[in-house]
Amino acid sequence: MSDLPITSVPPMARPRDEAAPKRPLLPLRVSGLRLTADGTALLDGVELTLAPGGCTVIMGPNGAGKSLLLKMMHGLLVPGAGDVSWNGIPAAQATARQALVFQKPVLLRRSVAANVDFVLKSRGRDRSRRDALLREVGLLHKARQPARLLSGGEAQRLALARALATDPEVLFLDEATASLDPASVLVIERIVAAARDCGTRIVFVTHDVGQARRMADEVVFLHRGRVAEHSPADVFFPEPRSQAARDYLAGRIVL
Repeated sequence: MSDLPITSVPPMARPRDEAAPKRPLLPLRVSGLRLTADGTALLDGVELTLAPGGCTVIMGPNGAGKSLLLKMMHGLLVPGAGDVSWNGIPAAQATARQALVFQKPVLLRRSVAANVDFVLKSRGRDRSRRDALLREVGLLHKARQPARLLSGGEAQRLALARALATDPEVLFLDEATASLDPASVLVIERIVAAARDCGTRIVFVTHDVGQARRMADEVVFLHRGRVAEHSPADVFFPEPRSQAARDYLAGRIVL
């Protein structure tokens, strides 16, 4: 792990901006969520409740609706039917209190430091926090380097730093480590786990069963646009209830 100098600065050592008290975002309630395209149901009556705290891993075969569900929970997509509510707050009104890290980060044509500065300034955060954020993700020594010259793992860590710069109450990750080497995956998992342990609610989409076992406090398993299972991780992995989940965990093709 020679190019991954990570320090042990806890994420929430950076204080949240103290404004007027806000209603907590959790619990999340998803009710009757549907989305269709060309007559095909991509999400079909999804019902889901997420309580405060921990990491929810969303799993399922390709086309199950994982990323679509994530984007609707974040308020980026509007469902054809149904409702997404964050403790009574509509999804579109809760987006600014959340952050989403995609599989392929889009970085500004600026330095590593300037990428974080941009987020801090746009959100009215204290820009003196930049170095702590970069240190947290192991990129302080590359602060002046052009962001687009970073390796894949470094770029994703910068994306995480920008997400954490918004002080999110909920952090969504959509296959955020799918194309990375094992060392980079481990570093990102450690950063995310530290954020979770300091109170940030994590919702993590992944195809990696090993990663799900390492990260999940609970698992939502989607199949054909529906929630086939929603269980604590220590229940789901040893004894999945649905045949689709059993096949998936066994490495068999799930249609």
